Amino acid sequence: MVIGGSGKAVNGGFWLERGASNVIVTSYVFRGGLLDEDNLRRLVQAVGRERLVLDLSCRRRGDDYFIVTDRWQRFTRIMISAEVLAHLAGSCVEFLIHAADVEGKCQGVEQDLIEKLAAWSPLPATYAGGVRHLADLELIRDLGQGRLDATVGSALDIFGGTDMTYAQAVSFHQQGKMAAPAGKL
Repeated sequence: MVIGGSGKAVNGGFWLERGASNVIVTSYVFRGGLLDEDNLRRLVQAVGRERLVLDLSCRRRGDDYFIVTDRWQRFTRIMISAEVLAHLAGSCVEFLIHAADVEGKCQGVEQDLIEKLAAWSPLPATYAGGVRHLADLELIRDLGQGRLDATVGSALDIFGGTDMTYAQAVSFHQQGKMAAPAGKL
């Protein structure tokens, strides 16, 4: 389940009661380019830290990555950093981080972001964006020092991709080449 800008904290509990394992929260916790601590607190109270995944989708500006909201169009003033991830880690169980500049393009991953996430994230983190073939999964594993999970979408044959089959991605995961929680590759 994903709660975006118009979601309400109580919706998360509703879906958890109906079998969802976690709640993924996007722009609901960001307002006016800043973290909305009140909304974040309400979500933690409603669903529990252990069931909350923060989606910190970001885009590059210079050498830095800033969290973006509103379908990745609006930059916040929050830069992905060790300090920001440490602060947010107290409110969630995992980070989902889309590299929005490359998401869905199947043209390669954001290597700098992967290295930063591996060095900075105090929690399990799932990287998304730009994967085109198995070599990109290997790159995420290696640059991510085995600390990152990955999602694959557009590159897969089941979604129209031509350079990676779903079966190859599953095999990569099953061979232990990238440790990933259920539902992620």
